[in-house]
Amino acid sequence: MNYLSVGDMALQFRLRQHNVSLKQEMSTLSKELMTGVHSDIGKALGGDMTALASINKQLRALQSYDTAVSEAATLTGSMQSSLEVIQALTGDVGVSLLSAATTTNSIIIDATAKDAAAKFQTLVATLNTNVAGRYIFSGAASDTRPLSSASDILLELQTLVASETTASGVMTAVDDWFAAAPGAGGFLDTAYAGSLTALGPVMTSDGETTDIPASAASPEIRQTLKGFALSTLISDGLFRSDLVEKASLARLSGETIVAAQTSLADLRADLGTSEALIEDAKARNTAETHSLELARLSMIGVDEFDTASALNALQTQLETLYTLTARMTDLSLVDYI
Repeated sequence: MNYLSVGDMALQFRLRQHNVSLKQEMSTLSKELMTGVHSDIGKALGGDMTALASINKQLRALQSYDTAVSEAATLTGSMQSSLEVIQALTGDVGVSLLSAATTTNSIIIDATAKDAAAKFQTLVATLNTNVAGRYIFSGAASDTRPLSSASDILLELQTLVASETTASGVMTAVDDWFAAAPGAGGFLDTAYAGSLTALGPVMTSDGETTDIPASAASPEIRQTLKGFALSTLISDGLFRSDLVEKASLARLSGETIVAAQTSLADLRADLGTSEALIEDAKARNTAETHSLELARLSMIGVDEFDTASALNALQTQLETLYTLTARMTDLSLVDYI
């Protein structure tokens, strides 16, 4: 019988080689156990990557939709909160102005108008809200502050009504200024710096978009601004010596603010519809992403039990190899003489 002997150096080399091989296999299996995915995906799929590429493409698209949906949810949520503040500002102001107008008491009218004037400043500041670097009521021009300051708007109106001698004349001039079309020198040209194009539509999923309707140029917002601006004119001294016209303008201001409350509620309802559509899209995208990730895992995932068993077996082999190597190292010719 023929025997093939292996020299000491060759044996040590083979032992080291086997040691490296076992460690590499253990590293691969450890990574697969932690990630749950085959280290060699091409081999796991038999070289056919078509289905996996399609799933990965869908997942990337859903990730971009998720980013857009998250941003839209933040914007609409901030808009809704701001509109809630604005609606709260209108609160009892309209009714208070109507009540003050019936008293024909200049002190009461002035005090009520002063309260409305203070809220006018808060109203303008709220419409200039900036969230994450974007002005939420500027329409598509979200990098631009939508409104001039309350004092600048008041200055425009003071110049506009300087020659008016009646409350109805003031009302007509202010109404025309807020309602003027672009290019006519009204509110949209001198006080509003945002875009007349709405923010959006936002692509929330494949083939589905959602509009974000509100801006400081919305008729509902302009009506609210107009009501408070009329009171601010009273507070600034318009018709100071004419109680009848002052009371009449307070009444017109109150009526405008009361009417604006209903308009604001309608605007908030429209915005709420957009919020609901965004939330629905977010839920659908999340469900679809989960489904695709499961499908992807079924294609390239590893069986955790089998992988753990293989890892244990390799560990046993490595320990055996270390034991054998130690014994080989301890061999001495003296032991056999």
